[in-house]
Amino acid sequence: MAMILDGRALSTRVLAKLKIRCAALKQAPHLAVILVGDDPASHTYVGLKEKACHEVGVVFERFVYPSDVAEGTLIEKVKELNARPEVTGILVQLPLPSQNADRVIAAIEPNKDVDGFHPENLRRLQNAEPGLVPAVALSVVKLIDEAHTPIRGRWAAIVSSQLFAKPIEILLSELDVKTYVVDPNDPGLAEKTKTADILVVAAGKPGLITGDAVKPGSIVIDVGTTKVNGKIVGDVDTASVEGVANFLTPVPGGVGPMTVAMLLANVLKAAMS
Repeated sequence: MAMILDGRALSTRVLAKLKIRCAALKQAPHLAVILVGDDPASHTYVGLKEKACHEVGVVFERFVYPSDVAEGTLIEKVKELNARPEVTGILVQLPLPSQNADRVIAAIEPNKDVDGFHPENLRRLQNAEPGLVPAVALSVVKLIDEAHTPIRGRWAAIVSSQLFAKPIEILLSELDVKTYVVDPNDPGLAEKTKTADILVVAAGKPGLITGDAVKPGSIVIDVGTTKVNGKIVGDVDTASVEGVANFLTPVPGGVGPMTVAMLLANVLKAAMS
């Protein structure tokens, strides 16, 4: 049976370290979050981020807008937050109901972009320059590391969009891991994923990955979160995969808590830059 890579336990350890580092600063880091609309999941995620901020000593500020707010209003708020020196991190909770997320995020000062999605931060990552890296990519790599398994020279398959995969590809390449991206709708998906030593899945398709799509002894990281009959489930069919893989992240309790922890690590990094 696969060993479970416990994101909750790992995030607790990370947050404890961040609390010590925050306490050593002369001024507490300050995170401002822009939340648009009434999506229950978005409100839940922002609540988890607020809770984590309070745990580690980060000042938290939330700005809530109706779903039909003008895109220009959001951009003006971002610019206002950019100009406030005490605000060290800015986050726009995604997805936005109808506004263009790329334009809103592009308005964030790159050194305050704690989600790491600003084009300048992605450019810095691509060119191995200092910058803020997407928290979900950091959490994926942290969980792979938690397996304590040699990965140099191994192959990783990432089942997701090219855009989502890119930061993970770059971080893994720095660890000498070779990667390839598989479209979630690829009819030959199982053939392409079952040769991978590391399998990262972020498709938003419950049960997409079954045991016959997984290499025996592999590390499987499930980023998917979809609500089905009131329960949050991932993209991996745990029942068929846990007997094949050596390591597996749970949903919930895997990538989610770690992403919040790595977001807070970015907030601290932004405050110290």
